[in-house]
Amino acid sequence: MSTIKGVLLDAEQKQANNKELRSWLRQRYWEMIRDSPIWELEREGVAHVLFALRLSYTHLPPHLKRCLTYCSLLPRTYKRHDSRLLIKFWMANGILESHDHGNLELEDVGELYFKELWERSFFQNVQDFSLYYKFRMHDLIHDLVRSVAQDECLAVDFEGTKEISENVRHLSVWRPATNVPSILDKRNRLRSITLLDIEDINESFLQTCFSRLKYLQMLVLYRTTFEAFPSSIVSLKHMRFLELTGNERITKLPYAVCKLQSLKILSVEGCVNLEELPRDISKLISLRSLYITTKQTSFPDNGVGCMKSLRYLSIVHCGNLTSLPRDMSYLAALHTVIIEDCKQLDLANRNYQQIPMRLRSLLIARVPRMVALPEWLQGAANTLRVLCIWGCENLDALPEWLTSFTSLRILDLRECPKLVSLPEGMHPLEVKIKDCPQLKRGI
Repeated sequence: MSTIKGVLLDAEQKQANNKELRSWLRQRYWEMIRDSPIWELEREGVAHVLFALRLSYTHLPPHLKRCLTYCSLLPRTYKRHDSRLLIKFWMANGILESHDHGNLELEDVGELYFKELWERSFFQNVQDFSLYYKFRMHDLIHDLVRSVAQDECLAVDFEGTKEISENVRHLSVWRPATNVPSILDKRNRLRSITLLDIEDINESFLQTCFSRLKYLQMLVLYRTTFEAFPSSIVSLKHMRFLELTGNERITKLPYAVCKLQSLKILSVEGCVNLEELPRDISKLISLRSLYITTKQTSFPDNGVGCMKSLRYLSIVHCGNLTSLPRDMSYLAALHTVIIEDCKQLDLANRNYQQIPMRLRSLLIARVPRMVALPEWLQGAANTLRVLCIWGCENLDALPEWLTSFTSLRILDLRECPKLVSLPEGMHPLEVKIKDCPQLKRGI
């Protein structure tokens, strides 16, 4: 109880010295909560704390209330959550499109909302990884969001089944929950399903889901173990978010996935036995975010490199991959690229065309063949804001041309044991250095 009261008082003190916080933190609001008689009743139990937290929730603007509602779908037992998954939830359900934010991309709006909720203390122990955040939610916050979301969102983490309201539109189920088919039985109005670490999922179960849930917009199957993905997904005309992350058995995706014209987010990250992406993947004309793990050695022409709506591209755990898509210059909307755990990847390949001119964020992690930053990165000299280089064991220096990157705001360097210096004459920016023992700052 005293911890929660301290958080509120700390927020009030920060407001006095911080103009940005003052824009959203109203003095009368926090004083009302701070001075509420509820704090005098702490000996009477957790229910009074929840009442105080509900006061805080009540004064949120409508769009943040909706964002917080979807937090009820996050697994309570997970010690760390990833802001990227949460923002994907919000994007798939249209929350980020409900306000006019000028020229901001939906991903940027999602990060803005995340930070607002963080600053209001709904998230704790937030770790900043420059391109995303790891965070946790206190059990009492979980209780709050579940209580306000119970008519719309439901998280199931128990063994067996119980009665589930027909009004529920968004369902999240994770281990130790069992008998998932019976949980979903007669829930034909669901708009989103998230299944985490559930083993009794097979092709027959998925076919049944696809035949019943005609209005499904979001399907997250995280670390499930089915081997074949049914082509009947083509019937889900409203599907916006499909995630198969961490399935180590699936070997291919059906061509039918490429007919999902409303699909905005597709993730096969961690699908280490996926032989290749569908050849017609460029037909996903609405796709904004693509997360790839594949056994391919290269990407064919007229594939990923031709997806003109793509904003976010993550290429992770591709152990056989030797080159990036050659036609990446056609990705005119692309602003974020993540390349991680690609042991054979040669980023210096001279066959690459010019990098997309709108690139703003780049993370390169555990790419051992990279001994120097690739020359093609100079094409983003006027737009790149965040550059992260992690675990690149053979990188020994950064190029002098990096000083011409006038928009660069964050340089995040981690676990690069051979890196000995930074270019001299770089403009002021935030430099984060961790586990680079030989590095001397030249800024």
